[in-house]
Amino acid sequence: MQFERALVVFAHPDDAEFGSAGTVAGWTRAGAQVTYVCVTDGSAGSNDEGVVRDELAKLRQAEQEAACDVLGVEGCVFLGIVDGMVEPTLGLRKSITREVRRVRPDVLVVPDPIRYWDESRRYINHPDHRAVGQACMAVVNPDSSTRPQFPDLLDEGLEPFEIRHLWIPTWDSDVDTYVDITDTIETKIEALRCHKSQIHDWPVDEWIRERAHKRGAPAGMEFAESFKTFKLREEER
Repeated sequence: MQFERALVVFAHPDDAEFGSAGTVAGWTRAGAQVTYVCVTDGSAGSNDEGVVRDELAKLRQAEQEAACDVLGVEGCVFLGIVDGMVEPTLGLRKSITREVRRVRPDVLVVPDPIRYWDESRRYINHPDHRAVGQACMAVVNPDSSTRPQFPDLLDEGLEPFEIRHLWIPTWDSDVDTYVDITDTIETKIEALRCHKSQIHDWPVDEWIRERAHKRGAPAGMEFAESFKTFKLREEER
C-alpha cells in the first residue's frame, strides 16, 4: 500500500531501520513524504568503559540523520528523553501528538505496546519500546483527534487530526500485512550501517537478509517486512 505521508515513531536511533526501513525506502521512492520521531537520546547504547553519555547521544543523532538521508526521510524530530527512562507520560503523549498534528500522516508506524519477548523466548523487549508504543496508542485515541486534549496545541495552530492507518512492525502470529522489500533491502542495510556505534563489525548484512527472507516466505516474497495493521477510518472522498 502506498501513502502520501507517513510518520514513524520509535524509541532509539536504529529502531526504525531494523523494523521498517525497507518499507520506508519503498514509500519514499514512490514519492511519499516520511518523517521520523526518535523519542530517546540513544545515550545508553554502549556498555564500553569510558563512554560519555552526552557524547554518545550526539554521535547517535548524527548516525540517525545519516540513515534518514540514505532512506530519503525528510527529517527526524529528536525528543531527547534519556535512553532507558521512557514512560508513557502525558508529556510524551503531547510531544508525539504535536508531530502527528503537524505532519498529518496517512499512516502512523509505531512500536508494539504489548510485546514483552520474542516467540523463541531468547529476547526480552526493551521497556522503552513498549512505553513508546503505549504512548502512541493514546495519541491515536484520544490525543490527536480530540480538541479538548492539549488545548495549547491549538494555540500553536495544530488542529485535531484523525489517524486513518496504524502500522506496527511485528514478527509473530498477528502479522496481516507483508511488504516486499526485495528491491529495497540493500538500502535498508546501507541505512543500518550508518549506525556504526551499534553495528561495529557485526555481519548485519547476513542477519538482515536471513530475517527478511524468513518473513517473506509465508507471502511468497524473497525479502519482506511484516506488520499488524489497523484501518481506523475510511478514506475521504
